[in-house]
Amino acid sequence: MTQYDLRIKNGTIVDGTRVPRFRGDLWVKDGRIAQIGGRARGPAAREIDAEGLIVAPGFVDLHTHYDAQIQWDPYCTISGWHGVTSVVLGNCGFGFAPVPPEGRDRAMLTMSRTEAIPFDSMKAGMLWDWVTFPEWLKSLERMPKGVNCLTYMPVAPLMTWVMGLEAAKSRPATRQEQAEMKALLHEAMDAGACGFSVQRLGEHSVQADFDGTPMVTDTMCDEDVLVLAEVLAERDEGFIQITQFTGDLAKDLAFQEKLAEVSGRPILHNVVAVAPRKPQVHRDRLQWLDEANAKGLRIFGQSFTMRTGFAFTLEHWNLYDSSPAWNRATTGTFEEKMAKMQDEEIRTAIRAETDAAIEKLGRTQALGGPIEELVIQSVDTCENAADLECHVGKTVGQLAQERGKHPIDTMLDLAVEGGLKVEFLGRDRGQNAEYTAEMITAPYSIPGVSDGGAHTKFFTGGAFTTDFLAWMVRDEGKVSLEEAHYRLSFLPAFAAGFRDRGFLREGAPADIVVYDLDALEVTPRWVGDIAHDFPANEWRRVQRAKGYRAILVNGEPTFEDGECTGRTPGRLLRHGQA
Repeated sequence: MTQYDLRIKNGTIVDGTRVPRFRGDLWVKDGRIAQIGGRARGPAAREIDAEGLIVAPGFVDLHTHYDAQIQWDPYCTISGWHGVTSVVLGNCGFGFAPVPPEGRDRAMLTMSRTEAIPFDSMKAGMLWDWVTFPEWLKSLERMPKGVNCLTYMPVAPLMTWVMGLEAAKSRPATRQEQAEMKALLHEAMDAGACGFSVQRLGEHSVQADFDGTPMVTDTMCDEDVLVLAEVLAERDEGFIQITQFTGDLAKDLAFQEKLAEVSGRPILHNVVAVAPRKPQVHRDRLQWLDEANAKGLRIFGQSFTMRTGFAFTLEHWNLYDSSPAWNRATTGTFEEKMAKMQDEEIRTAIRAETDAAIEKLGRTQALGGPIEELVIQSVDTCENAADLECHVGKTVGQLAQERGKHPIDTMLDLAVEGGLKVEFLGRDRGQNAEYTAEMITAPYSIPGVSDGGAHTKFFTGGAFTTDFLAWMVRDEGKVSLEEAHYRLSFLPAFAAGFRDRGFLREGAPADIVVYDLDALEVTPRWVGDIAHDFPANEWRRVQRAKGYRAILVNGEPTFEDGECTGRTPGRLLRHGQA
């Protein structure tokens, strides 16, 4: 007779492989799925009654920046609250290994800007018990984890280690430096890295460095990327994540095809997104993915599906960096920002860029939404809140009309009046369910781009899994449950080289979600609550989940009915497996 650890009974099983759902029981033993369906060969130590609930594989979040947060938050929330059981770290070429001790503060300052992770939290919460990449993996392995994790070798610290920061930003690598980078990537892959990641956003990067200059990889030459791809080709393992927008789309896409050809390995392309009134935007990208794969190139599109807005202050906002004038205004200390936002030369430059966009597009074009449509959401933390309260609820455009000023001057004036603590809301401008379904059911499209752990004061993309199921499956009926779980678990696990996860199968690790589809909810619905739960009493925006009966990682529940169990059964997945 077999003694099981857990029986999940009476559930509707959706196994992640597109097999039609069926009603049945599932048994877990020693962290793995011991049996699906039929009659058990013995009793279970405990049971979960899943009557009326869905039983499915845990979600795989391929695009995160939890490299710092996992050191103080084993569950990688927001993602961990929303059914994610495996994450990939080190995206976009950013990370903390290899980094010498004297480079640690500079590495944290970089991440405080480019991914908007609070510096004080990193300073207080990071362990820094590693220097090299293999040592970083050993540290990850030792950490208590409530999720499984893979990690890339991020290219920015690799280049900086070999070339030095200034050289890496200003010139191509020499042959000797290329050879050293290749050797270090081999070493990382030997230790268990899943591949490498890189961001190439050009001279006017929308995700700039701490000092406002482009990130190391933003201006990296093609050859230096391709020599790293040769490492994966030599090994015939690993995959590459790339974010690339340099202003020449045809050239960018052609390079990614070349990268797939040279490496012979899967490429995760960021990002495919829907423009609600311009379907050709996503259709052209999907056509490119189809054509690339028809050539035998394995390129997957990571697709943005989350319905969310941005709530931000100019004290912390960093996503106007593709504008040289805005970049100049929003970098530096608090005092420097206050001075620069009142500087007429800088304002003139921002107005000129804004007016050029309006003339070309009919409105300003910016992450977070058109500037004139931003809503003044809150002045609660401003010292002179009583004087500014009368503006709450108005758009920047409305206030500009009242004051007889340009929207840029209005926004900057108000920000300065409130000590940079006036909160602006860039509302979700309406996702198109039909186009989103078209995008996400295309053959090579994976939902996600949560950016979990990044932009913590104004973005909550880690809730994308719950939102996707509630919106596209339940409310709109555009995607079947079977297709949704294939996209949220099986396909990302396959693309990223997970060996035995992303599906429910006898013998597989028991990464499982049990949830009530009718009750699924992201709460609060839009931009999130403020939680002071980071080290150094730093705050972030959070969106929690409702409707999950249980989230299991390697057979152990990490959350039950929304409450954390305190268990940390997650594992470092070297080479895609524990």
